[in-house]
Order: sequence, then structure tokens, then C-alpha cells
Amino acid sequence: MKRLIVNADDFGVTRGVNRGIIRCFREGIVRSTTIMANGDAFNGAVELARANPGLGIGVHVVLVGGRALAPRKEIGRLAGDNGELPRTVRSLVLKMSARMIRSNEIEAEVRAQIERVRAAGITPTHVDTHKHAHLHPIVMKAIARVASEYGIKRVRMPFEDFFATLGSFRSNGQKMLRRKAFAMGARAAYPSFRRIAEKNRMRTPEHFFGFAATGQLACEGLLRIIRNLPDGTSELVCHPGINDAELERTGTRLKAEREVEVTALTDAGVKKEIVERGVHLMSFRELN
Repeated sequence: MKRLIVNADDFGVTRGVNRGIIRCFREGIVRSTTIMANGDAFNGAVELARANPGLGIGVHVVLVGGRALAPRKEIGRLAGDNGELPRTVRSLVLKMSARMIRSNEIEAEVRAQIERVRAAGITPTHVDTHKHAHLHPIVMKAIARVASEYGIKRVRMPFEDFFATLGSFRSNGQKMLRRKAFAMGARAAYPSFRRIAEKNRMRTPEHFFGFAATGQLACEGLLRIIRNLPDGTSELVCHPGINDAELERTGTRLKAEREVEVTALTDAGVKKEIVERGVHLMSFRELN
């Protein structure tokens, strides 16, 4: 049987992104999302979550970009004096490699973000990270330890296989080629990820799609993924949203691309393909 979790990242970053995600849930194939506890539109996302109880809500832990939620004394140099987290994954990794950040400091920030989501009345279905920061073993260990404290036993497995990376998309643009190369290189961290997940008894989908396709998820590419889904449970990460002035101010590189994804994720042909191929849409809540 082919099961698919279509998870929309960045719930809570802006009101326009919130609207786009909810539209893709109500009118399209999205069944799961992950909320940013430090997002400017967090409160609006919480209200929408309450109004749409069928949508699975996980925690999109942010360790890169935006402001930290934990007290400054608990997170050391994970954040600057102004409370800002590292701007890029590279900056975060360099700090960890130089031992400028301790694992307990990462755990403190993860804990603060999960607690804010729970305090809002949301029981998280799973956890993942902004920019897939938990590809790094130090981050994954912190995520697994803290998530387990709160009984969160499902986590994104952000490793695309070679077929997905090389075959799902035909674009030869430089951005796509770079993302394909990174996705393939990232698989070196998979054994460590799997050991940490198993040690903490965390469940994951068997397959993952969408990393190499970030910013390129139009109807054609989405249909190709659906037609080539392997047996078992797969996660497809997506980033739908409405491109507006509020989104522009965030500095995200994904702007107009988010509206392209809204169109693809609500497309009648895409929904028809899901039905005809017998693909079961689900959220992380159903991952057992």
C-alpha cells in the first residue's frame, strides 16, 4: 500500500503562508503541517489549527533564522546578544564544530519552542526542523531527547533516496543541481540519524521527497512524484503560501514559488491521480 504524508512547512511564519496552507488542506492534498513557535503569525496559526482539527500539527523547530524563545542565559551563544539565532545552517554547524554551542543549550531552545506550542493547546503529532537542521547528529540528538520528554514519538526523516533526487525532476538549473548534490551528500548522515531515532524509539516515514524540489514543486513535478511513489509511507515536504508584503519582509527566498505550490497542491489533476493510484493521504498522527 502507498501512503503519503504531504506536510506543509512554515505554518505561523506569516498570515499569507497560514492562509495558503489551510487552503491546501481544505481544497487539496495537504494533511499535515509544522508550526513555527517563533513565527510572527504564530497566534493566527493556532486559531486556524483550532478551526481545522483534521489537520495534523507538528512542531517546526527553528534553530536557524528568527529569534530564540528560551531565556538568553539558557542558550549561551546559540543566539546573539539581540536574541537572534544563526542566520544560516552553515553558521550553526560552524558554531557547533567549534564547540561554541553545547547540546544542552540546543535542547533548551527546542524545549521552549515545543512548550509554546503545547501551551497554545496543540498536541504535536511530530517534530521536524527549519532548513532540515536535524540532518546534523548533534541537533538530531537534542531533538530526539526533548521530543521524547513530551511524548512526541514521530520525526521527519529528511533523506531522499538517489532515485528521488536524480529522477523526480528534469530541471538542470544551477539551483536544482546544487540541491540534488546536497541531498545526495546529506545521506552520509543517515546511519547516525537512524541510530538516534531507534535509540529514542522515534518513528519515521520510510521515504522522503521534496528536499531537492524545494522551490520547484509545480504540477508536473508533483505528478511525477505521485506516479513514482514506492510502497510504504512517504513524506512530501512542501512550502505553500500567499506571496505578499509580509512575506517579503521575512527575507525568505521562497516567495512566488509558494503560490505555485498552492496551485499544484490543489490541482484537480493531482487529486485525481492520487485517487486513481490508490494513494492513502494521511498525517503523522496516523504513522504507527
